[in-house]
Amino acid sequence: MIEEQYKKLARQYQTALTRDVVPFWERNSMDPLNGGYFTCLDRRGVVYDTDKFIWLQARQAWIFAMLCDQLNPIDQWLEVSKSGIDFLIKHAMSEQGEFYFSTTDSGKPLVAPYNIFSDCFAAMAFSQYAKVASDQQTMDLAYQTYQNILKRSKNPKGKYNKNMGNRPLKDFALPMILSNLVLEMEHLLPQSEIDETLGRCVQEVMEVFVDHDRGLIHEYVGLDGQFIDSFEGRLINPGHGLEAMWFMLDIGEYQQDAKLINRAVELILSILEFGWDNHYGGIFYFLDKQGHPPQQLEWDQKLWWVHLETLVALAKAMKYSNKSELEAWYKKVHDYTWKHFPDPEFGEWYGYLNRQGQPHLTLKGGKWKGCFHVPRALFQCWKSFEELSSKNNI
Repeated sequence: MIEEQYKKLARQYQTALTRDVVPFWERNSMDPLNGGYFTCLDRRGVVYDTDKFIWLQARQAWIFAMLCDQLNPIDQWLEVSKSGIDFLIKHAMSEQGEFYFSTTDSGKPLVAPYNIFSDCFAAMAFSQYAKVASDQQTMDLAYQTYQNILKRSKNPKGKYNKNMGNRPLKDFALPMILSNLVLEMEHLLPQSEIDETLGRCVQEVMEVFVDHDRGLIHEYVGLDGQFIDSFEGRLINPGHGLEAMWFMLDIGEYQQDAKLINRAVELILSILEFGWDNHYGGIFYFLDKQGHPPQQLEWDQKLWWVHLETLVALAKAMKYSNKSELEAWYKKVHDYTWKHFPDPEFGEWYGYLNRQGQPHLTLKGGKWKGCFHVPRALFQCWKSFEELSSKNNI
C-alpha cells in the first residue's frame, strides 16, 4: 500500500469512531436515574432490557476514559466514564471484593461473581479512569482488584467451577486477558511485577496453548499443557487467537522482542488460513481442530468482534513486517467486514451474522456486545494506519 492508501484508511476508521460509534453509545446507553449504562439496545438504539452486565459496564467506562487519555480530555467523555465507574463502586462488588456478573438496573445483584473477567475489566476501567481523573480511590481499587485477580488466577471460577476434576483443563482466556491488562495498568504496577506477569503470560499464550505443528491456538489444554482429545480440547476460537496475537505484538514492542513479534505474525497468518470460510467469506466463530462437528451450535456465525480484532492484528502486524500475505489478508478481511457489519441506516455495527453474511440478530448491544470491541478496534486501526502512513513517508 502507498502512503495515501494508509491515510485514507486512517480517516475511515477515525470517522466511524468519532462520528458514528461513540455518539451512538453516548446518545442511547446512558442511565440518568441509576448511573451506568444500558447495553441491550436494538437496531435503532432503543433499550429493550435494563439488566446491567458488569463486564460491559466496565468496558464502556474504560472506552470513554481511554478516549479522554488518547484523544482529548473532553468533559463529556469523562462524565460518561465516571457514570460507569460510580456504578461499579456502588453496586458491582461483593463483600469479598469480587465482581458480580449482572445486576438489575438499580444495582441489585442478579448473577454471582462466578466469572473473573468482570474483575479484569473492572481493573482496566479503574486504572484508566484513575489515570485521566487523577483519582486516588479508583487507583487503589484498580490495584486491589488486580491483586484479587492474581489470587484467583489458578482457579478463576472457584466454587462456581462445574468441572468434576476428572478432566481438569486450563483456559486460554485468562493468560490472554492478563497479557493485555498488565500493559493497561503499567502506570500503577512496579516494573518487577510487570516483567514477571508478562513473562508468565507470554509463555502460556505462545507455548502452552499453541500447536506449533499446525500454528493454531487451543482454547483449553490439560493442566500440564497436553492436548486433550475432547470437544473442549479440540476447540479452536480463531477470534481469540487473533486478538491474543495483537496483544503479543504490543508486548513485543514494549519489550523490544523481535522474535516474539515475528512469531505472532506467523500465527496470525496460520490462524486466518484455518479460520476463513472459503465458501461465503468471513471468519468462523468456532472450529474443531480435527474437522469434527463443534459442540457450539453457533459455530458458523460471523461475529463482529472476531473480524474487528483480526483487523487490529493485521494492521499492527503490517507495521512490523513487509510480508505480502499480511496486506492480502488485510484487504480480504477489511472488505468483508466493512461490507457486512456497519449499519448505514441506524448507525453502529451489527454483532451477529449468519454464515452467508446476513444479520442473524439486528441488535446493537446485549448481554455480550457492548461499547467495547467496535470503538477499541476502530481506534487501534486508525492509529496503526497513521503510523504506517508516517513510516511510509520517511
